[in-house]
Amino acid sequence: MQLSYWEIKNWFTNVDYTVVGSGIVGLHAALRLRERFPNSKIIVLEKGVLPQGASTKNAGFACFGSLSEIIDDLKSHSEEEVINLIQKRWEGLKLLRKRVGDEKLDFKPFGGYELFLKEHESDYLECINKLPFINEILQPLFKADVYSKEIDRFGFKGIFESVIFNPFEGQIDTGNMMQELLKQAAANDILILNQQKVTSFNDNGTNVEVALGDFSFKTKKLLFATNGFASELTKGEVKPARAQVLITQPIPNLHLKGTFHFDKGYYYFRNIGDRILFGGGRNLDFQGEATDEFGETQLIQNHLERLLKEVILPNQEVEIDHRWSGIMGLGASKNPIVEAISNNVFCGVRLGGMGVAIGSLIGTELADLI
Repeated sequence: MQLSYWEIKNWFTNVDYTVVGSGIVGLHAALRLRERFPNSKIIVLEKGVLPQGASTKNAGFACFGSLSEIIDDLKSHSEEEVINLIQKRWEGLKLLRKRVGDEKLDFKPFGGYELFLKEHESDYLECINKLPFINEILQPLFKADVYSKEIDRFGFKGIFESVIFNPFEGQIDTGNMMQELLKQAAANDILILNQQKVTSFNDNGTNVEVALGDFSFKTKKLLFATNGFASELTKGEVKPARAQVLITQPIPNLHLKGTFHFDKGYYYFRNIGDRILFGGGRNLDFQGEATDEFGETQLIQNHLERLLKEVILPNQEVEIDHRWSGIMGLGASKNPIVEAISNNVFCGVRLGGMGVAIGSLIGTELADLI
């Protein structure tokens, strides 16, 4: 593509900051840069028509971890690390709500529930036994008990009678969230260029040359907010993980309201009005789902449908309206990576499947590395 003089002058000359990725992290980074450097020229590059990855494809859970997830994390992370992670997620959610506003987020504080299938008895007993301990270590952060045991009142089938309730969890409208962040970026004179994939970059010490296929340009600083697509940047410390989702047709007299988890967070569902969104199943095929290719598989989609009709909405006729997938960024550690790659190149990645909660904070921290 041959750029005109006008295109070069207005878009690709004297660029101060270039952010790669227009998701939650990238837009928060750009908006934070605008706050810190009001007169700078800021560009956001996005390889998709819309923010690619998970930002426009997630389930809209305003959560920071189910009880079983936290107990599982304590087996591979120190207690201090787990508490710090939960604190970051909680601070991130507050930052997101402040930036976008609860009305535009369509934030609904219905609370969150964790249920346990009958075949997961050992997990259920472990959670019941460790519930007081987890509440104790989270007390300084929330000033109240986070998790409590309640009798299932939703009519689920094939689960233990008690569920775990978390009053601090809520749900948001993911589409509204991203539209508002994109509007704020435009209102703050941040240039967003879609369908632009960075093919290479070179930090020459004084600036960074960024190649976009047919042409290249120079920017003073380059910030990557590409999460699930950041494997090459981080030498494999971030690996892609696909999450598959389905949503039902409207269900008459739907009584479910809230966010729900089971099997250590590998499955999750919620109401969207009178529909049910249901996702997960990555644990059925870890190897196959460790991909940055979008798509759905019969194995996982069939399993989601079976659980939907046998456990979540037993004895009800349910029709599936739509299916999709998103790409998360995971790793051996759940701690996000926010660091300098070189003098003028930085990244904020590995959100561990908690992008809604932690993305706003990671974007802010990424911008504050400058």
